[in-house]
Amino acid sequence: MTSRPTNVGILAMELYFPRRCISEADLEVYDGVSMGKYTIGLGQEYMAFPDDREDINSFALNAVSGLLDKYAIDPQSIGRIDVGTETLVDKSKSVKTTLMRLFAEAGNHDIEGIDSKNACYGSTAALFNAINWIESSSWDGRNAIVVSGDIAVYAEGPARPAGGAGACAVLIGPNAPMVFEPIHGTYMADTYDFYKPELPSEYPKVDGPASVVTYMLALDESYKAYKAKASKAAVKAAAAGDAPVPFSLDDVDYALFHSPYGKQVLKAHARVLYNDVLANPSSQLAGSLPAPERDVFLSASQEASLVDKNLERTFISLGKASFASKVEPAMACSRRLGNMYTASLYGCLASLLSTVPSAKLIGKRVSMYAFGGGCAASFWTMKINGDTSEIAGKMDLLNRLGKMKVVPCQEFVDALKLREKNHNVANFTPEGSIDNIWPGAYYLASVDEKYRRTYEKVPAGSD
Repeated sequence: MTSRPTNVGILAMELYFPRRCISEADLEVYDGVSMGKYTIGLGQEYMAFPDDREDINSFALNAVSGLLDKYAIDPQSIGRIDVGTETLVDKSKSVKTTLMRLFAEAGNHDIEGIDSKNACYGSTAALFNAINWIESSSWDGRNAIVVSGDIAVYAEGPARPAGGAGACAVLIGPNAPMVFEPIHGTYMADTYDFYKPELPSEYPKVDGPASVVTYMLALDESYKAYKAKASKAAVKAAAAGDAPVPFSLDDVDYALFHSPYGKQVLKAHARVLYNDVLANPSSQLAGSLPAPERDVFLSASQEASLVDKNLERTFISLGKASFASKVEPAMACSRRLGNMYTASLYGCLASLLSTVPSAKLIGKRVSMYAFGGGCAASFWTMKINGDTSEIAGKMDLLNRLGKMKVVPCQEFVDALKLREKNHNVANFTPEGSIDNIWPGAYYLASVDEKYRRTYEKVPAGSD
């Protein structure tokens, strides 16, 4: 019998992203829109993109092979792989099965887990599945890998600047430097804010205003659920007669949010502060509100508060210092890569580890908010108990982001046209240039007449 695991969390981490990106400022000029529409209105700086030479399978292969190679992970030590993605290339065959080619040579075919799908939330469902397996009686003593990744592309129109691309692979196991705490606050509902009903197309259906409101409503409800569970746990743990203080953002050192674009994260942080004021009207934060507005905000219905721009602006202003210290250190991937869908939140975590020195992170607590349209959301926390310098060093994230090629917007438009042209096509060879793939990376080489996909690797020494 294997002893029960403790301190289950992240042991290692790797990110993969395309070699090219465009400047959102350049895209404003290219699209002929007002200056600041994307850079200020969306809070975005750059956006990564691939052409038809890359798909979700190649993204996942690169993230997982990078994880295995950089950390010298024995393929036999992996007992579970869970994948979260909404970038489907097959309605039956999972991305996880493609990843099994990385374990075949070692003879490891005994790996549990499969894909999870619901917009940007699939990765968090995959993460919870992996953690639950390790903490269950089914655990066989081996570690798990959780993969998240997507290619976020939109049809021409207002949503297109909110795209992006990337993938993340994390090694999950016991005695980790980053430990997930057991309380989750979750909110699930049947909505049509974001969905993909047209299977022949990569492009989603997006109701922009509804998407923003759904994101915030789900944040309200998952955060409330988390706070209620945390309070119940605190009461049980408290000494007789002690009254536990309700959980608030003050209880975490860093706050990470699913990041479809930077402005949404700014609003999400402000919304959490508003929820803290509602939960504790006598708090210092509540006392800093002007009296007339304070009364209006506290008495507003949830429906009214979700569309109250004055409320939003007020809490964004009140939260400037908090945002700068708790949220901004986690935004490097979002600023450079754009929306990675399922990988977005975990790109924020990778950014935090890469931006803040390990010595400063040890002992810190981090909140996580995952959201996927349709909709599914969870709020939970993790504790950084150990040294994260090896993870930051092996990811080399900021240096790699800086090496991306910032290309003219016409290349982005042409790449999306290639993807449109060759999406769901059989018996073809992708037309994109191999020069746009990182050296040593997997790429889609061909799709045969039976839709079977073949992948090859760019020579490691190429440039």
